[in-house]
Amino acid sequence: MSTTIIVGTQWGDEGKGKIVDYLASKSKYIIRSQGGSNAGHTIVVDDIKYKLRLLPSGILHKDKICIIGNGVVINPKVFLEEIESLISQNVNMSNLKISDRAHIIMPYHIVLDEMYENDLGENKLGTTKNGIGPCYMDKASRVGIRICDLMNKDVFAKKLKFNLDIKNKILQKLYNHNGFEYDEILNEYLEYREKLKQYVDDTIVIINNAIEKKENILLEGAQATMLDLEYGTYPFVTSSYPSAGGACTGSGIGPLKIDNVVGVVKSYSTRVGEGPFPSELFDDTGNHIREKGQEFGTVTGRERRCGWLDAVVVKYAVYVNGFNSIAITRLDILDELETIKVCVAYKYEDKVLENYPADLTILENVEPIYEEFEGWKTSTKHIKEYDKLPENTKKYLKRLSEIVKTDISIVSVGANRDETIICSNIFN
Repeated sequence: MSTTIIVGTQWGDEGKGKIVDYLASKSKYIIRSQGGSNAGHTIVVDDIKYKLRLLPSGILHKDKICIIGNGVVINPKVFLEEIESLISQNVNMSNLKISDRAHIIMPYHIVLDEMYENDLGENKLGTTKNGIGPCYMDKASRVGIRICDLMNKDVFAKKLKFNLDIKNKILQKLYNHNGFEYDEILNEYLEYREKLKQYVDDTIVIINNAIEKKENILLEGAQATMLDLEYGTYPFVTSSYPSAGGACTGSGIGPLKIDNVVGVVKSYSTRVGEGPFPSELFDDTGNHIREKGQEFGTVTGRERRCGWLDAVVVKYAVYVNGFNSIAITRLDILDELETIKVCVAYKYEDKVLENYPADLTILENVEPIYEEFEGWKTSTKHIKEYDKLPENTKKYLKRLSEIVKTDISIVSVGANRDETIICSNIFN
């Protein structure tokens, strides 16, 4: 039995979805613990692409119980569209559960998200404008609306009126927006209620009963450590906690019940939106990585900024998450490169920084210090055993493990589920 958290070590898009999808075959429960529909996973099974926004990555396994935890913020319209899309691809939804404690994204959250971002001007954060931040703001302000509220028509009506009175004042007086009609939103969301209620449950009880029964459980979040509200490159972060601690609070599992924490490390770095990115590449190599890796947002389609793997970032993620092991992904994207670099430290003025600083003014002015590796110049796709990887590939992986002081448990050499090398058993 094992309860395992999967965490991205960088700025998201590391391939967490594929790792969770792969490990889901050995798990009974797969839980999404935080975030919203502003991020997504692309999973490839038998060369068929499935794009997920809110649903846990284990949803493609018919016999698994998939849970959207209390830490997630749910846009009912997007959620129902995602379900309908997957049902049309013959994906089973009968074992899907939504926490009755999860918060709901409302139409005013989406408009306010755009207004706030526009107000920031040159200081914009790069939000996807899906209403995630304002929904979490309401949650922290204790005026949010939860799934359990939507299930109670009278409670929902009362809370909606209270919120609209406030939000319409803000929209009308500050942004010259017409605001929203109470009856229109009420009726729209009561329709969502009828379609959602079959999935709603007390997921905290379900999850902890599963732990008592010694079932294998996987937890995943959206984004990654460097976008964590607490530990990321603040303020260029998301509005929730993608780190291992956030997985506990976002699912209702106590930390002593966690057995493994696996960090997902993409073999190069990418970032979407604003914020410092010391190892970013602006040359042909960066373009090659972007094109070969198809580094464009699952939800937004935005070009991702690309650069060499930053081991300073990964080492920091090891500190704040306490990984038992790491999973290396997208290794095949490096197959054609003559030389491969890994950032192992930063140079700032006359100092060498081996640890990740909090001060963004420092991060924006550091120079990456690299270790260079000779490329392997051959395809790693379809290799099933670690020992059969090219020697230069193994040297690269061995050194990376040494730098971040964490063993490698998985190596992914392609997008498909079966293009995966298992180095050690994650489950007890």
